[in-house]
Formats: sequence, structure tokens, C-alpha cells
Amino acid sequence: MTSATHETPTPEQYGVGARFTLSVYDSDYVRIILQALGSADATGLTIETDDISTFVTGGEQRILEYLQSVIAAAARSGAHLSAAILLSRGCPGELQCALPPGMRALASAPIELADSGVRARAHWSLYPLLDAGSASSPPADAPAARPAPTDHMAPIYAAIDQSKAEGIYSGSDRYATRLDGDLSAVLQTAANAWIGVGAAVQHVVTHVTVSVNSPTNVDTAR
Repeated sequence: MTSATHETPTPEQYGVGARFTLSVYDSDYVRIILQALGSADATGLTIETDDISTFVTGGEQRILEYLQSVIAAAARSGAHLSAAILLSRGCPGELQCALPPGMRALASAPIELADSGVRARAHWSLYPLLDAGSASSPPADAPAARPAPTDHMAPIYAAIDQSKAEGIYSGSDRYATRLDGDLSAVLQTAANAWIGVGAAVQHVVTHVTVSVNSPTNVDTAR
């Protein structure tokens, strides 16, 4: 009998997905949001929209293409908007299959997005939800259920350094890293850090809050 533990999980089984809320600060927001959602190519994706947010699951590349398309379409209305995005992969609560022993991540190619022509600023936070590497032995007086943590900040700092190398990094704000550039570059940088950390950590989440067409001058606001 072939065990399911030896099968490669699909992105959906592995819990690869996004949840996002698009907020448009314009009196015509309903039309702008619905047209943006309706214009994006949903091929290969499962999408569920409720009264709070939209859930998207499928392969990482297609998810990011969809997010880019929706946000760019809304941005072209000229209205000020923001998109609060959560990307998650490897969530134990979402898994529909048993992963093989030692399997820590679903291998994925880096995201590549064509330029959107939309200028975006974003706050970005990355959360490895398990320390990378082997946990060290806990102190003798530590509870058995609480092993001493390893350095979970290392992959976060590496991701920030990569954003600097890509020219997208524009500063560090409280609890978040600021990204600034073409919408596609901002989403691509955040997504590839998410995937990269996932090579060592099974469950990883990233939050990105994107702002487009803001009337606020960031240089005078900070």
C-alpha cells in the first residue's frame, strides 16, 4: 500500500494562500473594488470573497499575479487605496495531507511579475512560525514543552538585506519594513522572501499593507 506521506502535496493541500482586503477611499468605492476583482484572471485559483476579505489559494506565482492585477486595476481609477495582504504557506491548520518526515517546505520557484506602472509604498512584516535550524537543548530547569529557541531573526534580516539589494527598501518603521517602488516589485520582494524563508521553515506568514495614490507626502509625514 502506498502511504500518503510519500506524496508531494499540492499548494492547496500545503496551505498556500492569501487573504486580502482592498480599501478604496472614494465615494465610488463599490464599483472600483468590484471591477478590479472581476477584471483579474482567476485561472488556476480558488477564490472566496466575503464581507471582510477575499481568500485566494493556488500556486504562489498565480496568487501574486492575481493580487497584482486586482490592486493595479483599482489603482488606475486614480483613487487613494490600500490593500492589506496576508500570505501564508505550510499552515498546520490548513493541511489536508500528512507531510513526509523531515519535509519542511514545498519547493517553489521565485515569483516574477511584469512591471505594473503603478507606484506603491508598503509596510512589510515577515514571520517564520518555527525557528529555522535545530532547537538547542533547553536549560535543566526549563519546562519540557518549551525548548530554547534558535535564531528566528536570521532569515528576517536576510530578507531585509535582499530588499535593500533590490532597491525596494526605503526604511524601517515600527514593527515593519518600508518598501517603495513599482507595485510588482514590492509584491515580488515580499513574496520571494516569504518563499525563501519557507525553504527552512514549514509555516511562514508575511503581512504587506500596500498604499497607492496617497495624498500624503511620505517625506513630510515621517
